[in-house]
Amino acid sequence: MLFFMAMSLSIKNILGSTRGIISAVVIVLLVLIGLWRSVWATDSDAVIYTTEAVVRGDIENLVTATGTLQPQDYVDVGAQVSGQLEKLHVDIGSEVKAGDLLAEIDATVYAARVDATRASLRTQQAQLLDREAQLTLANIKYEREKNLFKEDATTNESLQTAEANLKSARAQLKALQAQIEQTESTLRVEAANLNYAKIYAPIDGTVVSITSRQGQTLNTNQMAPTIMRISDLSTMTVQTQVSEADIGKLRKDMAVYFTTLGSQGRRWYSKLDRIQPTPEILNNVVLYNALFDVPNENRLLMTQMSTQVFFIESQAKDVLLVPMSALSFAPARGERPPANAPRGEFPPRDKTSIDKTIPAGANKSARPGMVKVMKADGRIEERKVLVGVTNRVQAQIIEGLAEGELVISGSSRPTQTKAAAGMGMGGPGMGMGRR
Repeated sequence: MLFFMAMSLSIKNILGSTRGIISAVVIVLLVLIGLWRSVWATDSDAVIYTTEAVVRGDIENLVTATGTLQPQDYVDVGAQVSGQLEKLHVDIGSEVKAGDLLAEIDATVYAARVDATRASLRTQQAQLLDREAQLTLANIKYEREKNLFKEDATTNESLQTAEANLKSARAQLKALQAQIEQTESTLRVEAANLNYAKIYAPIDGTVVSITSRQGQTLNTNQMAPTIMRISDLSTMTVQTQVSEADIGKLRKDMAVYFTTLGSQGRRWYSKLDRIQPTPEILNNVVLYNALFDVPNENRLLMTQMSTQVFFIESQAKDVLLVPMSALSFAPARGERPPANAPRGEFPPRDKTSIDKTIPAGANKSARPGMVKVMKADGRIEERKVLVGVTNRVQAQIIEGLAEGELVISGSSRPTQTKAAAGMGMGGPGMGMGRR
């Protein structure tokens, strides 16, 4: 009030002239501007800080991918002979042991072939006895002619005829023996085909699919028909497709776990077994197959289940954690962050310069960083920290902070909020004069 009285007296003193009037107007404007700044400047310049407490917990740096479940061991059981599928002894889901009878093919033709071959073999064996007798007789005649020839009791022609008959008998015997061997071989083939008409389980496992139906005619002349698949579900293989950007982060025997859609958060743990070197290209995306096995004693995991896979690149348990937004990583001396770099990111530093800032005995994977700590009296303190495992959300603090301390993870100004609201309501230029 006193301020306004003083102002009115000043105006009265200078109203005597035109210059005084102009001066009075200027003074009034300056006073109004000062009052506006004194009222609004404090609120507009005030910074609102977002703080979060340093907490203790576990952290994982993960490489994520999707995959599918397959049995570690499976066999496609097919038919080796053609014919009608006469009988199926199992259904989908049946548990079988190696050697169990699975199916039978009509064996009428194969049994007849076996019988015919056996009959032919018996005929040849009888002929063999006759050939052996003929050989014996030819040998006797030859010996007799030879002795008579020594005594000049027979002609040389008779001796030569007896010798030729002996050689012929020997040749006929050998030929028949070869025919018998061929027939015996044919009999073994026909007997094997007869046995193939009964199909047995090659491994222990579960029948997971049946592709042929009872009564169906199977033709092995064109291709080997598959009747069913038997899988050993006691151990499953997870086939994971990893992008080319992440495949370099994986290594053999690294820890890995996965979840399934129906597992309600349950994790199955294992170790990475192998990475197939040949990629698959799907929609111009290069993917590599990473595989690992997992026990399946309770049969909860099934073929072709979808999985969300997490490869653990690094992890730490029961450590101090802060949000990544609270951290900044200072550049080496003389470095400046690129103009387009996100907040807190700087060019890669030489490993030697980084190691100099890490205390002796500390984890060599650690790196120095900076945080802003909100003190109890409202003061803000910048503090150096040593950072361990990080992911996109949190970071492990090895040293420099205590549990429960408040770190600043963000800040904003009310004027920024008001300006954003004004832009959203009317946009620039609404209610404004020409520029």
